[in-house]
Amino acid sequence: KQTQQHSISTQEHREERKKMATTTTEATTTTNGEDQKQSQNLRHQEVGHKSLLQSDDLYQYILETSVYPREPESMKELREVTAKHPWNIMTTSADEGQFLNMLIKLVNAKNTMEIGVYTGYSLLATALALPEDGKILAMDVNRENYELGLPIIEKAGVAHKIDFREGPALPVLDQLVADEKNHGTYDFIFVDADKDNYINYHKRLIDLVKVGGVIGYDNTLWNGSVVAPADAPMRKYVRYYRDFVLELNKALAADPRIEICMLPVGDGITICRRIS
Repeated sequence: KQTQQHSISTQEHREERKKMATTTTEATTTTNGEDQKQSQNLRHQEVGHKSLLQSDDLYQYILETSVYPREPESMKELREVTAKHPWNIMTTSADEGQFLNMLIKLVNAKNTMEIGVYTGYSLLATALALPEDGKILAMDVNRENYELGLPIIEKAGVAHKIDFREGPALPVLDQLVADEKNHGTYDFIFVDADKDNYINYHKRLIDLVKVGGVIGYDNTLWNGSVVAPADAPMRKYVRYYRDFVLELNKALAADPRIEICMLPVGDGITICRRIS
């Protein structure tokens, strides 16, 4: 979320959205059967940022069968509001929101952190899962986006659980790490922010999360680009952050302080459980 805020202009977002719309139109207007199938595959590659499944129909089945029927009304409302925002590609997918909600309950999290908020869909999923006295330290460089979803969060009755800080996360993390009383105090941390700082976040978060606690890093399959040839056609922002994601994945796999599980949920999420 902070990624695009820092490095991608609004104009670039508009250009990418136009490309997506153009590709969608081509997919629906092609009459030749084989060409149409090929166009649909290309369309999936364009719009599949939130799903790495090879079939849009299969992804839709997951949403309609297990996600949407159980999605809280407040999350549905926020998802629909966010869909109208020009940067809606930054939002957490509905299936990932459901996954985070359950994961937080499974680990009995109470004290949590979120780096990268956008309009707050994943934040709301977390807040709804936490007990009444649960807390979320939430950080993002753009308060305006957060305030778009804030009325819905307030209506859901969970705004009191959120401590929102506007600005870069690293200075806040440095302050927390500097005080040893904060070490090992977080049960769950979710990172969906500037990919070029993921490694820097991890160096600090590993001290703040408790042993047995969980850190979730979003976008670790990065639109599937992690297995694409270096010269493959990619959107500008995908290409730019690809190497940072690859660096993170390599570092997490080699870190003896954590157990990891990389899941093809949304755009890929790596779950890290601190073991030492």
